[in-house]
Amino acid sequence: MSNSSATVVKSAATTSRRGMVVKAAPEHRVQQGSDYRAGVSAETTGSQVIWLGLMALPPGGRTKAHVHEHHETALYMMSGDALELWTGDELEQCEAVRPGDFVYIPANVLHVAVNRGATTAVFIGSRNEATARESMVLRPEMDARVP
Repeated sequence: MSNSSATVVKSAATTSRRGMVVKAAPEHRVQQGSDYRAGVSAETTGSQVIWLGLMALPPGGRTKAHVHEHHETALYMMSGDALELWTGDELEQCEAVRPGDFVYIPANVLHVAVNRGATTAVFIGSRNEATARESMVLRPEMDARVP
Protein backbone atom coordinates (compact mmCIF):
# COMPACT_ATOMS: atom_id res chain seq x y z
CA MET A 1 0.00 0.00 0.00
CA SER A 2 1.46 3.30 -1.10
CA ASN A 3 1.42 6.39 1.10
CA SER A 4 1.86 8.67 -1.91
CA SER A 5 -0.06 11.91 -2.00
CA ALA A 6 -1.58 13.54 -5.03
CA THR A 7 0.29 16.16 -7.01
CA VAL A 8 -0.81 19.71 -6.28
CA VAL A 9 -2.40 21.33 -9.33
CA LYS A 10 -3.77 24.87 -9.70
CA SER A 11 -7.53 25.07 -9.67
CA ALA A 12 -9.23 25.31 -13.03
CA ALA A 13 -11.25 28.13 -11.49
CA THR A 14 -8.09 30.19 -10.97
CA THR A 15 -6.41 29.39 -14.29
CA SER A 16 -9.36 29.57 -16.72
CA ARG A 17 -13.08 29.05 -16.96
CA ARG A 18 -13.12 25.42 -17.96
CA GLY A 19 -13.72 21.99 -16.54
CA MET A 20 -11.10 19.27 -16.33
CA VAL A 21 -10.68 15.52 -16.54
CA VAL A 22 -8.71 14.08 -13.64
CA LYS A 23 -6.89 10.77 -13.25
CA ALA A 24 -7.24 9.28 -9.78
CA ALA A 25 -4.46 9.92 -7.31
CA PRO A 26 -2.51 6.90 -6.00
CA GLU A 27 -4.33 4.75 -3.48
CA HIS A 28 -3.35 5.32 0.13
CA ARG A 29 -4.49 4.05 3.52
CA VAL A 30 -6.07 6.75 5.66
CA GLN A 31 -5.74 7.04 9.42
CA GLN A 32 -9.14 5.49 10.14
CA GLY A 33 -8.21 2.35 8.18
CA SER A 34 -9.80 2.40 4.72
CA ASP A 35 -8.11 2.91 1.34
CA TYR A 36 -8.73 6.16 -0.57
CA ARG A 37 -8.11 7.26 -4.17
CA ALA A 38 -8.87 10.93 -4.62
CA GLY A 39 -10.34 12.07 -7.92
CA VAL A 40 -11.45 15.63 -7.26
CA SER A 41 -9.74 17.29 -4.29
CA ALA A 42 -7.79 20.36 -3.29
CA GLU A 43 -4.61 18.45 -4.12
CA THR A 44 -5.65 17.08 -7.53
CA THR A 45 -7.70 19.96 -8.98
CA GLY A 46 -7.49 22.87 -6.57
CA SER A 47 -11.08 22.23 -5.47
CA GLN A 48 -12.18 24.57 -2.71
CA VAL A 49 -15.14 22.64 -1.31
CA ILE A 50 -15.59 19.15 -2.79
CA TRP A 51 -13.68 15.89 -2.33
CA LEU A 52 -14.77 13.03 -4.61
CA GLY A 53 -13.03 9.70 -4.87
CA LEU A 54 -13.02 5.97 -4.33
CA MET A 55 -12.97 4.34 -0.91
CA ALA A 56 -12.35 0.65 -0.28
CA LEU A 57 -12.40 -1.65 2.73
CA PRO A 58 -10.83 -5.09 2.22
CA PRO A 59 -12.38 -8.38 3.40
CA GLY A 60 -12.10 -8.63 7.17
CA GLY A 61 -11.28 -4.93 7.38
CA ARG A 62 -12.80 -2.37 9.69
CA THR A 63 -12.36 1.29 10.26
CA LYS A 64 -11.42 2.73 13.61
CA ALA A 65 -14.15 4.55 15.51
CA HIS A 66 -14.09 8.17 14.34
CA VAL A 67 -15.99 11.35 13.57
CA HIS A 68 -15.56 13.94 10.84
CA GLU A 69 -15.72 17.22 12.75
CA HIS A 70 -16.37 19.64 9.92
CA HIS A 71 -17.89 17.78 7.00
CA GLU A 72 -20.74 15.61 5.82
CA THR A 73 -19.98 12.46 3.86
CA ALA A 74 -22.04 10.83 1.10
CA LEU A 75 -21.22 7.38 -0.27
CA TYR A 76 -22.50 5.04 -2.96
CA MET A 77 -21.60 1.35 -2.63
CA MET A 78 -20.44 0.07 -6.01
CA SER A 79 -19.41 -3.50 -5.19
CA GLY A 80 -18.64 -5.99 -2.47
CA ASP A 81 -20.60 -8.02 0.06
CA ALA A 82 -22.83 -6.45 2.68
CA LEU A 83 -20.90 -4.04 4.91
CA GLU A 84 -21.90 -3.19 8.49
CA LEU A 85 -22.17 0.51 9.30
CA TRP A 86 -22.26 1.22 13.03
CA THR A 87 -23.31 4.75 14.08
CA GLY A 88 -24.61 6.69 17.05
CA ASP A 89 -23.14 8.19 20.20
CA GLU A 90 -22.50 4.68 21.59
CA LEU A 91 -22.22 2.96 18.18
CA GLU A 92 -25.56 1.35 19.02
CA GLN A 93 -27.05 1.45 15.51
CA CYS A 94 -26.01 -1.11 12.90
CA GLU A 95 -27.22 -1.10 9.31
CA ALA A 96 -26.24 -3.33 6.40
CA VAL A 97 -24.96 -1.49 3.33
CA ARG A 98 -25.16 -3.35 0.01
CA PRO A 99 -24.13 -2.53 -3.56
CA GLY A 100 -26.52 0.09 -4.93
CA ASP A 101 -27.11 1.69 -1.52
CA PHE A 102 -26.37 5.32 -0.69
CA VAL A 103 -24.99 6.30 2.73
CA TYR A 104 -25.11 9.68 4.45
CA ILE A 105 -22.98 10.49 7.51
CA PRO A 106 -23.55 13.92 9.06
CA ALA A 107 -20.67 15.87 10.61
CA ASN A 108 -19.73 14.77 14.13
CA VAL A 109 -21.53 11.40 13.93
CA LEU A 110 -19.46 8.58 15.41
CA HIS A 111 -19.15 5.64 13.02
CA VAL A 112 -17.34 2.39 12.23
CA ALA A 113 -17.54 0.32 9.04
CA VAL A 114 -16.90 -3.45 9.16
CA ASN A 115 -16.43 -5.70 6.14
CA ARG A 116 -17.15 -9.27 7.23
CA GLY A 117 -17.56 -10.35 3.58
CA ALA A 118 -15.20 -12.21 1.25
CA THR A 119 -14.69 -9.33 -1.22
CA THR A 120 -13.49 -5.75 -1.02
CA ALA A 121 -16.26 -3.20 -0.43
CA VAL A 122 -15.85 -0.33 -2.92
CA PHE A 123 -17.56 3.05 -2.65
CA ILE A 124 -17.69 6.32 -4.53
CA GLY A 125 -17.44 8.91 -1.79
CA SER A 126 -17.89 12.65 -1.58
CA ARG A 127 -17.55 15.18 1.19
CA ASN A 128 -17.74 18.92 1.60
CA GLU A 129 -14.10 19.23 2.67
CA ALA A 130 -11.75 19.25 -0.28
CA THR A 131 -8.41 18.38 1.33
CA ALA A 132 -6.91 14.91 1.65
CA ARG A 133 -6.29 15.67 5.33
CA GLU A 134 -9.90 15.65 6.43
CA SER A 135 -11.19 16.89 9.79
CA MET A 136 -11.23 13.40 11.28
CA VAL A 137 -10.91 12.60 14.98
CA LEU A 138 -10.25 9.05 16.14
CA ARG A 139 -12.22 7.80 19.15
CA PRO A 140 -10.15 4.75 20.26
CA GLU A 141 -12.12 4.38 23.49
CA MET A 142 -15.13 3.39 21.33
CA ASP A 143 -13.47 0.74 19.12
CA ALA A 144 -14.37 -2.17 21.43
CA ARG A 145 -18.11 -1.33 21.21
CA VAL A 146 -18.27 -2.93 17.75
CA PRO A 147 -17.86 -6.73 17.83
